[in-house]
Amino acid sequence: MNDDDLAAGLAHEAGEVLLAVREQPLADSRARRDLGDRTAQDLLARRLAEARPDDAVLSEEAADDARRLTASRVWIIDPLDGTREFSEPPRDDWAVHVALWSEGDLVAGAVALPARGVVHRMDRPSPVPDRPHGPVRLAVSRSRPPAFVTTLAERLGAVLVPMGSAGVKAMAVVDGTVDAYVHAGGQYEWDSAAPVAVARGHGLVTSRIDGSRLGYNSPNPYLPDLVVVRPDVADQLMDALRALEA
Repeated sequence: MNDDDLAAGLAHEAGEVLLAVREQPLADSRARRDLGDRTAQDLLARRLAEARPDDAVLSEEAADDARRLTASRVWIIDPLDGTREFSEPPRDDWAVHVALWSEGDLVAGAVALPARGVVHRMDRPSPVPDRPHGPVRLAVSRSRPPAFVTTLAERLGAVLVPMGSAGVKAMAVVDGTVDAYVHAGGQYEWDSAAPVAVARGHGLVTSRIDGSRLGYNSPNPYLPDLVVVRPDVADQLMDALRALEA
């Protein structure tokens, strides 16, 4: 099995396990979140150890292993992106992230949206749908839209489209639901690696908010800001970001 098929297969399998966890009669939403995180992490760690025993893994749900810093291949995973959304059935705006970094760049990636029955892959791009007439559409957190994005939207004359997890927001640019996803409130590599891999595979523009390259497998995996945007909106968006930073 090649790396692309493995990433997609693992994201799908973890998603199926998470859907099963959601059906269990648990005490409360916290118990559902905790069991979901643990179950998906255990599955992905086991499957990667079986399929790619020589590769390193960086996961939100596991202790960081410094050996990844000298490894030539590192899987960067978020077993459950959007625990809050996952814990509130029937919400479907949560995801599973599986990406592979090798020799300085992301080379494979998949984002599963299990409650929607969808797996987006880096290696199977589809044309980004035409943008409808009207204002730029920005994905934003449903529960806590940051002031930064609200100010950006005002400068662009954009509309905010609330939705859940980071992976869901990035995939909303892929499927044409929104035109851009901008985040500046703090994230880690596992929050963006798989979404960025898939977005790049689909021809979208990805960067940090200052326009610099997104780097992965760093000693400190904190990667606080992110832009995912359609090519035909990228210049307009980056101009607005530069104006805010001036």
